[in-house]
Amino acid sequence: MRFVPTFCLRAGMILGDNLYGGSGELVLAAETVLNSDYIHGIEKLNYNGIYVDDDISRDIHIVNIINERVRAQTLKGIKDVFIITENNNALSKQKFNDMQHQIEFIVDEILRNKNMMVNMVDLKVFDDYTYFHSVNVAVLSIVLGSAMGLGKSELCNLGFGALLHDIGKVFIKKDILNKNGALTDEEFEEMKRHSILGCDYLKKGFGVLKASQVGILDHHEKYGGGGYPNGIKGDEISQFGKIIALADVYDALTSDRPYRKAVSPSEVMEYVMGSAATLFDPELVKIFMRKIAPYPIGTCVRLSNGLEAIVIENFEDYCLRPKIRVYREGGQEVTPYLISLADHNSLNITVIDVA
Repeated sequence: MRFVPTFCLRAGMILGDNLYGGSGELVLAAETVLNSDYIHGIEKLNYNGIYVDDDISRDIHIVNIINERVRAQTLKGIKDVFIITENNNALSKQKFNDMQHQIEFIVDEILRNKNMMVNMVDLKVFDDYTYFHSVNVAVLSIVLGSAMGLGKSELCNLGFGALLHDIGKVFIKKDILNKNGALTDEEFEEMKRHSILGCDYLKKGFGVLKASQVGILDHHEKYGGGGYPNGIKGDEISQFGKIIALADVYDALTSDRPYRKAVSPSEVMEYVMGSAATLFDPELVKIFMRKIAPYPIGTCVRLSNGLEAIVIENFEDYCLRPKIRVYREGGQEVTPYLISLADHNSLNITVIDVA
């Protein structure tokens, strides 16, 4: 399989994997031959791309860090929590218990796959931003926490805080939350209250542990100082807060938003590296670089010498230099062959998502 952006889809392409909707329902089954109606439907549903199968990619297998069923159930749960809270209805303790069980399922899957690098394309196919962002941040946070050696209980508490890191936004005015342009100073001050509001809300007898609450409170603090709400820095910031902050920024930047297009994983990776010691804990950045693939498997790329290829393998120690399968030279199809960029320092990836 290879990932093809929606704007590059053509009739006759074959769907490489099941395509699911926002509630976990099957939209299109694997092996479906795309036609103009299917492509229009994919565009309408705001997918940023899909996996296709063809002769040059059929043997490339994409392994999800968590399965679709677990992701869909977690998505439904967090959506229910946001909607119930937004409508000023009382949340039951059972609802929170259900969410904690979902986090346990995610932790178990990540621990089983802890040697795997995260393929971010698998985490980002929908545009229901608030809820998918929450699930994505939870998954990324647990991956980072696992790589740091946290135990299962700590990972569950971390994941729960990450899943609910933006719950305070339900108490912020909608016209501020949904504004397409830049916020005024007054609006930004109001927006900045969401971490305190979320932390305070979860103190109301839901059984959310203090470590999870503090992670929510700290997720906009900056390692070098100047963040909010308390302006703390370095090791004054909680461990959970540092982790959730990095996961939050990464997922936000790699998401399509009404006011800008998503930034590619590799560009965000460069931003994260450049922000070590200012925004993020430098040691955490090193772990992040090992666990998050800037060029996910199945991504089509163009090299500095014009070769076009598909990424087929990533390496923790050389995350920016994956193994690729070249399939086009000078715009002409060629018999595919492999190159490990770790062995070819003169070659660099210059364009992502060519098709």
